[in-house]
Amino acid sequence: MAKNKNKKFSSFLDNPIDYTLLITVLLLLTLGLIMVLSASSPIALKGESGNSYSFFIKQAIFAALGLCAMGFISKIDYRFYKKFYIATYVISVILLIAVLIFGRTVNNAKRWIGITDTLSFQPSEIVKFGMIVFYAGLLTKDREELKYFIKGWLKHIIWLVPILILLLLEPHMSVSIVIIGIVGIMMILAGCKFWQILIPRNNRRSSSTRCINIPFRL
Repeated sequence: MAKNKNKKFSSFLDNPIDYTLLITVLLLLTLGLIMVLSASSPIALKGESGNSYSFFIKQAIFAALGLCAMGFISKIDYRFYKKFYIATYVISVILLIAVLIFGRTVNNAKRWIGITDTLSFQPSEIVKFGMIVFYAGLLTKDREELKYFIKGWLKHIIWLVPILILLLLEPHMSVSIVIIGIVGIMMILAGCKFWQILIPRNNRRSSSTRCINIPFRL
């Protein structure tokens, strides 16, 4: 039994690289760095350092660290994360509460937690990945119930409500929409019926109008 587990784990480590995905990531990363350089160089040149590449260099360092992290994480068996899907949800809620208490207010929105004067992080970005891990574990566990409306769609979408409420209190509408989209697609792929998650046309229109008229977007 132990030998089979070791064999599966070692074979996972030896899996070939998905070059299509890797090249796509590198292209998007390169495009993002070019856009950062183009948009920030005039402001950086007028800054204290006087170096037009200062923002670009900072982003390039984080990009390199991200690639290293991607390479390391890609060698971890995805089934390993299933053990922590409940903990991931709890951590996500704690982070979103923490940003409301300790976060910095910028343009009437509280989205960032400052670590130092120059270093901060956005909990909602971590929560996006947390919701993927959480719903992957939850939907896998309850796979047989997903075809039903109450036990399938309604029971599982309720878990998303506290997350969305906390995000809207920041407010952070864009991440809320992204998370709704991700969870909706995951639920359909897992076995929920497409009609169960359709939003009535009138509700979509009114929601779009409210998004546009939010004060900090004007």
